Amino acid sequence: MNRTFFSAFIIGMVVGLGNIAFAATAPNIVFMMCDDMGWGDTGFNGNKIIKTPNLDRMAEGGAVLNHFYSVGPVCSPTRASFLTGRHYWRLGIWKANQGHLPQEEYTIARMLKAEGYTTGHFGKWHLGTLSKTMSAKGAARKPEINYAPPWDRDYDESFVAESAIRTWNPTEGKQYQNNPYFENGIVATENLKGCDSRILMDRAIPFIQTAVKEDKPFVAVVWFHAPHEEVEAGPEYLKMYEGHGEAAHYYGCITAVDDQVGRLRSELEQLGVADNTALFFCSDNGPEGSEPKDRSKTRRAGRTGGFSGRKRSLHEGGVRVPALALWPGHITPGSKIDVPMSVLDYLPTVCAMAGAGLCEQRVLDGENILPILVGGKLEHTKPIPFRHGNNACLVQGKFKLIIESSNDASKDHLFDLSKDRKESHNVLKQYPEKAQKMRAEILAFLKSAKNSHSGAEYDVAGYKPVDYWHKLGAKKSKAKKKKTNVTMQAAAKVN
Repeated sequence: MNRTFFSAFIIGMVVGLGNIAFAATAPNIVFMMCDDMGWGDTGFNGNKIIKTPNLDRMAEGGAVLNHFYSVGPVCSPTRASFLTGRHYWRLGIWKANQGHLPQEEYTIARMLKAEGYTTGHFGKWHLGTLSKTMSAKGAARKPEINYAPPWDRDYDESFVAESAIRTWNPTEGKQYQNNPYFENGIVATENLKGCDSRILMDRAIPFIQTAVKEDKPFVAVVWFHAPHEEVEAGPEYLKMYEGHGEAAHYYGCITAVDDQVGRLRSELEQLGVADNTALFFCSDNGPEGSEPKDRSKTRRAGRTGGFSGRKRSLHEGGVRVPALALWPGHITPGSKIDVPMSVLDYLPTVCAMAGAGLCEQRVLDGENILPILVGGKLEHTKPIPFRHGNNACLVQGKFKLIIESSNDASKDHLFDLSKDRKESHNVLKQYPEKAQKMRAEILAFLKSAKNSHSGAEYDVAGYKPVDYWHKLGAKKSKAKKKKTNVTMQAAAKVN
């Protein structure tokens, strides 16, 4: 077992006294994330159709993270790991619209708020319900039990919807039913027409303007809904992609996001804070649907860039996503970084950038990647864990191991990602010792995650998770039977 993988994270110096210099500047931070965007859906990753000039300029001014993982192959799990630096399996967020962000978790917002930052979240939430009586998914979502809004999770300002909504005229889409925008805890009624990406940026920019006026460092989390279904582009964007049929809607809503990225950067320049603001961009998982034979006939037109798998898969196309990092004066412009990294790394990295403190009681699965981003370090120290359904996975350097059972290794698959983009060649027999070691690390991670899920790190008397632990390799029918027969009070005791 790699003990450092599961030990509590301790901040180290970046280079000499560099970390002290970073902390003294109190950089502003903006996190942007698209929803269901594929690795191959941007210009900076080689797309020749979809226009993303502002993201491409961001890539030119910072770093393209060529080997970046969402960690979750669906929405909610990625978002949980994004904000906490901890694997979603520790939090009981097994899949989309299940579980919620526990109040006890130590998040980016909580960490930076303690350092004097003002905090804002805009766009999709998907980490619990926003009402105790209403949910986009109905009574099955258990809105009272899973109530976990951003205004109760250390955000000073928020403009959020519980889950996905239409990307154009959102209030007119079927997904808006019981899923309205909440603005600081109150259902929003103004400025809800037109481009959804513009609507949420209309809230994020005033938040930033106020922070600058009050001379406060800020962290803004901007989670776009595009290009998640319901995919619909506005007239001006459809015109850009005439001749592409239904795919024009998909392409257009990505360009709409790109326009808002450009708008944000222009505002930062006008406010005089661009040089002291770090920007991060990624997607929450791979593109929706199967690989289309004819993109002109579908709005599920996302591209994985040739990787195998799509959304809901632990293969690269489901979890390897487009990503950028820009921090003027620190990250070398035009960098292309091939080191594996993930959303798990955001919290410890921002901690180092801001000179913040960490919660020593929390086991982190991510690490501070600042030494990689600024140059000098060429490897990610911790292996990157994944879990979805009855598959668990680990990426370590160029190798990726996928297992289906905790006690049967006969169906394990080991891939050399440096040579096998499509994960079509199982090299387990060539590297048996490597596979054995990685399998042991996966099982150790799952054991550690089970301990976290029970609430062992929260120091809360009588803590009970809202759902039972999902054992690797358990039959679905058995799991469903357990869920039906076990009360909430006894859930933590069920294996």
